[in-house]
Amino acid sequence: MSDMQAGSRRKRSIWVILLIIIALAATGAAGVAWWILYHKSSSAEQQVAPPPPAPVFMPLDTFTVNLVNADNNPDRVLYVGFTLRLSDEETRTRLTNYLPEVRSRLLLLLSRQDAISLANEQGKQKLIEQIKQVLSPPLVPGQPNQVVTDVLFTAFILR
Repeated sequence: MSDMQAGSRRKRSIWVILLIIIALAATGAAGVAWWILYHKSSSAEQQVAPPPPAPVFMPLDTFTVNLVNADNNPDRVLYVGFTLRLSDEETRTRLTNYLPEVRSRLLLLLSRQDAISLANEQGKQKLIEQIKQVLSPPLVPGQPNQVVTDVLFTAFILR
């Protein structure tokens, strides 16, 4: 009987050792998995790009101008309102400080437009590009160029 007890004790001690090794391995694997997932999620949070800066808009009062047309009809009128989308707050401050000159440049540009070309989408897109070009040069010598990123129409009536 002592041989049998010794054999069963040996089997029990082997099973206990195996269970302890398996438990330690499982605990170690769980710890490694948690470590990898924790560092992966924190590095993903760090790689998220910062939100883009808030847009800078400058609404302008509406413009009403007589248009050039082939039949010399003086009743061709453009009533247009738009908002400028600017690159930064500094540009908006410069344009606001020199608003009379900005409005003058825009009035001169708008009064040179042809009524027929403004009636279609391509004419309006061309006008947007012209507005950007007219406002781009410095308002006074020594200032940087204005960057107008977009022109958004808020009113457009062609009569």
